[in-house]
Amino acid sequence: MTDQPYRDPTAPVAERVRDLLGRMTLTEKVGQVNQRMYGWHAYDRNHSGHRLTDAFRAEVAAYGGMGALYGLQRADAWSGVGFADGITAADGARVADDVQRHVVENTRLGIPVLFVEEVPHGHQALDGTVLPVNLAVGATWDPGLYEAAAAAVGAEVRARGGHVALVSALDLVRDPRWGRAEECFGEDPYLAARLTEALVRGMRTADVAVVLKHFAGQGATVGGRNSAATELGARELHEIHLAAARAGIRAGAAGVMAAYNEFDGLPCVASRPLLTELLRERLDFDGIVMADGGAIDRLVRLTGDPVAAGALALDAGCDISLWDACFPRLAEAVAQGLVAERALDTAVARVLALKFRLGLFERPYTPAAGRPSDPRALSERVARASITLLANDGGVLPLTPSARRIAVLGPNADSIAQQIGDYTAPQRPGSRHVTVLDGIRAAAPPDTEVTYAPGCELVGGDLSGVPEAVALAAAADIAVLVLGGSSARSGDTTFDTNGAAVVSSANPAGMTCGEGVDLAELRLPDGQLGLLDAVAATGVPVVVVLVQGRPHALPDLSGTAAAVLSAWYPGPWGGRAVADVLFGTAGPEGRLPVSIPRSAAQLPVFYNAKDHRYRGYVDQPATARYAFGHGLSYTTVAYAPPRLSRARLTPDDPTLICRVTVRNTGERPVRETVQLYVRRLSGGSSWPRVRELRGFDRLDLRPGEEADAVFAIDADTLASVTRDLGLAVEPGELLLETGPSSGETQGVRLVIEPPS
Repeated sequence: MTDQPYRDPTAPVAERVRDLLGRMTLTEKVGQVNQRMYGWHAYDRNHSGHRLTDAFRAEVAAYGGMGALYGLQRADAWSGVGFADGITAADGARVADDVQRHVVENTRLGIPVLFVEEVPHGHQALDGTVLPVNLAVGATWDPGLYEAAAAAVGAEVRARGGHVALVSALDLVRDPRWGRAEECFGEDPYLAARLTEALVRGMRTADVAVVLKHFAGQGATVGGRNSAATELGARELHEIHLAAARAGIRAGAAGVMAAYNEFDGLPCVASRPLLTELLRERLDFDGIVMADGGAIDRLVRLTGDPVAAGALALDAGCDISLWDACFPRLAEAVAQGLVAERALDTAVARVLALKFRLGLFERPYTPAAGRPSDPRALSERVARASITLLANDGGVLPLTPSARRIAVLGPNADSIAQQIGDYTAPQRPGSRHVTVLDGIRAAAPPDTEVTYAPGCELVGGDLSGVPEAVALAAAADIAVLVLGGSSARSGDTTFDTNGAAVVSSANPAGMTCGEGVDLAELRLPDGQLGLLDAVAATGVPVVVVLVQGRPHALPDLSGTAAAVLSAWYPGPWGGRAVADVLFGTAGPEGRLPVSIPRSAAQLPVFYNAKDHRYRGYVDQPATARYAFGHGLSYTTVAYAPPRLSRARLTPDDPTLICRVTVRNTGERPVRETVQLYVRRLSGGSSWPRVRELRGFDRLDLRPGEEADAVFAIDADTLASVTRDLGLAVEPGELLLETGPSSGETQGVRLVIEPPS
């Protein structure tokens, strides 16, 4: 036994927390809930290596410790960290251990610091593996593959000393004008929930704690503008925006990040109804709540005083800050009676509990690295599984050997920076990355001539490069036109205080997506559309490949493009994945995780709107250009109507089996994603939605083969939000629908009888 029970690894976590908390001064407590230092300010690098800075040492001394250090290994244009002055994979563990050793050995209580790292789609660090962005993950409809990728990335983070991964997972693309659409798994709560739990499970296998961003409703801000207000009601919040959070909490998420947006007039970080009454009491969450970067400082506009702003956030249920000046003054808030010290104790206890659960008091330093799965191979697998065939008029794809001359055109054909997305570190010079052009050149038969011209810039309307592209297209058998968007930041980019890009129509800076790059108009830029029209006018078959981070509004391309592929930023090796699908080495497996609009004027266009059966617009259809769940293959597939094991049930016994027979009627193998939707015809507590995804199954079918997709229906499948905002199976009549997309379903009726 020890006279310091908090150091006893056999003692229960709650007992260790209680003992340690009782030994702490007010200043030490405040230190544990603060995360105000940028990690790249904790070290300097010179010719002899890395050294800890005086600023870091002073920060530790000021609070008798450090709760968390954000982004020790972050590298990007905003931080200004690159290969010349940053931490590479070879040095990551050693530098993290140097930081940890100083905190443990130079503070009274020796409380380890949490290393918090950005892991939006791979570790945002030098030499960190980049995965395709979350929209690409959503397009795979493959939680198992994503869990494996998350586990591999988690092992990479842990091998470099990281403890906590900040990962976007809770936001939904309800308005594709929002620049952060690429960080979402899609527009649907069920799909996002399945991928969120896969993410958490994968990271936990690597002993990495996950903080899920952002809580709550950030994807539904007015006008698609970042950090703006929402007009969500409580029911919309519960029906749409909480499903991923529920799933992540059940899977073992260590924390959630309070979003910038407001809900019901209160910024999320200051909302006790949201962070305490809903998250803690209703969802039974016992992890940490972290403020988004600088969010607490924004509360000064409400309180007029940074001390009161910190007290407001703490009392609402925020446990740990990020980069702000308010939480460091919580001791003053306690002394002034603005918040009770027991509220601070509660927050400190949650931070300490996470450190105990991670085993940091017994193992504060980086463990010896094992041999995790290759994240790079998994990154490419995710990219390949995400490629979505939107149209294939006349069967021009896959490309055949008769296409001896291929013109590869467009501003996204040969740019790694433009296919990896926002929140990415500088890529090591000389890395064997693969653009779409590289992939096509490598995959083409030896006697195929591949020519290239960009044709236009990514943004703007300059058409001076079009004649060269047209000449190459006219001399080719087929033109592959790689269009879309870019979130590429550079050293010339201007940033806000929280790292969001500052972009305007007068200074577009070559970006069309990412944090801070919200659009009012979703059309492709004029130069890209002009290039497309000019190339199509040559009469050569055109294949459009969209490399993008948000759904752009697409015109009717049926007379312009013979085929259209969607490749949400597919990562550094995504060019090979695109080429494999173009040449038929791999079949297109992706399905849309979002609805593709016809224009920004018809928004919102998400598939699961309320079913008011309005007539739509006079001047254009109200339906999506391509429906949620849509994705073609290189074969034909026939669906039989769904069959139920029983057609009537009660809320007390809401279980049954739904089967649908799917047959490959073509000549190539297929991996078909069979989708299950629920549509309420009568009953329920609120107005029904058009339909709601409640399951999906993936079938591998050889030519001529048929198989059943089998769905086990239970209370989770059939539950709806009740009048008191709970979840329950409610009496009424439903339609269970199956099909290849939300726009192509067949249904069977199910009656849920009132309980006897």
